[in-house]
Amino acid sequence: MSDDDPAAGLRPGESRAERFDRNWNEVLQELRVLQTGSQIITGFLLALAFQPAFADLGPGQRIFYLVLVVIAAVSAVLALAPVALHRVMFRAGRKGLTVRFGHVCLVSALAVISALLVGVVGFIFDVVVSDGAAWTVGAVLATVLLVLWVVLPVLMRRRSRADGERPDGERADGEGAPANTAT
Repeated sequence: MSDDDPAAGLRPGESRAERFDRNWNEVLQELRVLQTGSQIITGFLLALAFQPAFADLGPGQRIFYLVLVVIAAVSAVLALAPVALHRVMFRAGRKGLTVRFGHVCLVSALAVISALLVGVVGFIFDVVVSDGAAWTVGAVLATVLLVLWVVLPVLMRRRSRADGERPDGERADGEGAPANTAT
């Protein structure tokens, strides 16, 4: 079943509308986490411009800084877009559309925030150590993000499907959660 299938991911006794409500609540929880992280990084970036040492930055570092500020703003816009759509669509009977839009925005925001994290850490290493250190640390952090945010979740999803686990965490054979949950 695909995520667009109205019956996909339904829990026993759960209606389609209840599923959309549950999924929207999950999207909201993820938005809260994402917004907090994004706001902290954005606040850090905005405070930098008012520090005395900011005047010592070279032209390339200033451009890098401004690019990071724009990326931070884009991450905030993406993280808030589902809330804006929800306000517009409120009581329009389109919660499924709102949930799908929220999912796309969250995945996009995660991609943007990963670039922002790598950029901010790279920027700090560039200012404090050297541009070579910035590239090295940025590459390592990008690899860690890719592994933890993409590779491992995809592998875990494939493994759970191969084990016959349904989206609700129950096994397709009705046995409940697998006895051996160690990975």
